[in-house]
Amino acid sequence: MLKTPVLVVNYKIYDVSYGHKALELTKVLERIADETGIEIAAAVTLPDIRLIAPKTKIAVLSQHADAIEFGSHTGFTPLENLKDAGAVGTLINHSEHRLRLAEIEFLVEKCRKLGMVSIVCTNNVATSCAAAALEPDFVAVEPPELIGGDIAVSTAKPEVISGTVEKVKRVSSRVKVLCGAGVKTGKDVSKAIELGSEGILLASGIVKAKDWERATRDIVSGMLK
Repeated sequence: MLKTPVLVVNYKIYDVSYGHKALELTKVLERIADETGIEIAAAVTLPDIRLIAPKTKIAVLSQHADAIEFGSHTGFTPLENLKDAGAVGTLINHSEHRLRLAEIEFLVEKCRKLGMVSIVCTNNVATSCAAAALEPDFVAVEPPELIGGDIAVSTAKPEVISGTVEKVKRVSSRVKVLCGAGVKTGKDVSKAIELGSEGILLASGIVKAKDWERATRDIVSGMLK
């Protein structure tokens, strides 16, 4: 399990966040995690898991997994394959890779059996509660219209965070809540934590920053207050 507060950095598939560039970014995150004691995890592309996981102490996550068992499948990746590659968990149902409810349930249950971390992405309070009923380790709420934007969910829609935390905990007290979408500064993070978030899921605020170290330190500063 990832300790909270946690910063999960989704590398997506930008031209600056794959291959050896992704490893370089991971080393920056690892250094800051060591210095601050804040848990930082990296959600990398599937091919990069084997490149990065053996070379870092921070948690490496997959950006996606397919809800399948081993068998006659082409172009799919089961959780067992990801774990073998070095991933300790996975994002599930990101807004850029939506899944059916049955697939989400399958993956959450399989993560539990394999001892992997499950982070189910949602877009509002209602879907967060539905996801919480499956008892993943984390629910990460991100209004899609704010993803990649310049206005953080903690500023534009603070009620989404506070409402999600309140109602998710009613469904299952063990499920932890992350927030994302538009989060780019330590101030954004501090506000999210005040609203009850137990961590942050973000991408462009760090990955597309001109200075990865400065951007990450600013984000992490909001978790240290």
